[in-house]
Amino acid sequence: MNKVFYIIMVAFLAIAATGCIEDGFTPSSSDVLAFSVDTVAFDTVITAQGTITKQFVVYNHSKKQLNISSIKVKGVAQGARFNINVDGLKGKEFHDIELRGNDSLYVFVEGFIDELKKDTPIEVTDYIEFVTNGVTQKVILNAWGQDVNRINGDTIWDERTFTAARPYLIYDTLVVAPTGRLTIEPGTIMLFHKGAAMKCYGKMTAIGTREKHIILRGDRLDKVVSDIDFDIMSGQWGGVVIGLGSHSNQWHYVDMNGTEFGLQISSNSPRNPSLYMLNCRLHNSSGPVLLAWNAYITAYGCEFTDGAQGIVYLYGGNTVFAHNTIANFYLFKVAEEPLLNVFNIDDPECPPIHAKIDNCIFYSISKGDINAGDLTGTEIYLRNCLLKSKGTDDANFINIVWEGDPKFYTEREKYIFDYRVKDGSDAIARGDRALTPDAARYDRDGNDRFAEGSPTIGAYVYIPQPVKQ
Repeated sequence: MNKVFYIIMVAFLAIAATGCIEDGFTPSSSDVLAFSVDTVAFDTVITAQGTITKQFVVYNHSKKQLNISSIKVKGVAQGARFNINVDGLKGKEFHDIELRGNDSLYVFVEGFIDELKKDTPIEVTDYIEFVTNGVTQKVILNAWGQDVNRINGDTIWDERTFTAARPYLIYDTLVVAPTGRLTIEPGTIMLFHKGAAMKCYGKMTAIGTREKHIILRGDRLDKVVSDIDFDIMSGQWGGVVIGLGSHSNQWHYVDMNGTEFGLQISSNSPRNPSLYMLNCRLHNSSGPVLLAWNAYITAYGCEFTDGAQGIVYLYGGNTVFAHNTIANFYLFKVAEEPLLNVFNIDDPECPPIHAKIDNCIFYSISKGDINAGDLTGTEIYLRNCLLKSKGTDDANFINIVWEGDPKFYTEREKYIFDYRVKDGSDAIARGDRALTPDAARYDRDGNDRFAEGSPTIGAYVYIPQPVKQ
């Protein structure tokens, strides 16, 4: 008797459990799909190569099953092809996809845009059409196609000019030979593929302007997540090398970002100017941001920020810095080295390092300012600089703002890396105008240092924050 009762109860529970699942299909036109997005945006896409893969979610909020009679890419975009992946199958069109009640499925999208034969970006729009219970719904596909000049392992032997007409996409290594002369015009964008780099043994003249910076960056133009640009990622491409025998190079308003090893300069004579930099920004490197070996470098109004292995390395040579910001809020690890690392070269033919560093900010959230705390007997002089560390003035440290806080706008946890200074900064009006070269009168934003009684220390002129209403 008990056994019979047990069998009946098991059967009853099985029927009850089955009854909780709505296996029937709803034919109602009011039971349709919902989507996690209304538009899949690919941002800027380099033409003649595939896009990244994006995804969105399709929901059935009904208790019963839905039969999606059709899912297809309409194919209305000229010169563009989009493919989708539904339930693990790739294609352009699918039929009779069953979606259980209160369930969802993922749709993956990728595309390819043909070369447009245009210098400026062109908007490309298509859509995915869903038909359920006679109701048509759609998810927009949107991208901006950008033609590029592709350079694959090229060597410049004579004179060449890069213009701002369309970006340059560099694969492998672009080399400027000893006989080569490369001129990079204002507004030029150079995109480097993974592992690509540029090496100059001749001469490079990159003269940007405040309105038209020259951009050196990786070729990932999409987002890491949400609205966070790929610019936050270091190690996207190699970097730039200025090699032995290369002299009288110039960089004005050059923005370099996302490298493996930053900018490296080697010279066989610290008496010949290697590189003159004005209002440049070298940011976010998996190694140092700037490394100079026995070189003569001048940098005014520049920002050297965020490196996994410290920021600036000077091995011998002659260095002239004025109104630079050297700071480290590197995102992915604690920096292993101080901001400024100075060394003499163990070679009797190389003179001791000589460095004149004026009106500069040194500030890090981790390691210290300078590897050599005692500069006595050296030809390294810091004047009217802001340092985070504690110390006292001497013959090498002159009019220093010790234990200073520049109060940057940078908010690391929010992926904001803005090294301008806010109200209350210890850098405000603490510089020496006599140490401000005429060439450094205007900062990267065009603000006049000479309009201040005493200039702001660092790369940027202090601008008061707007009053909140």
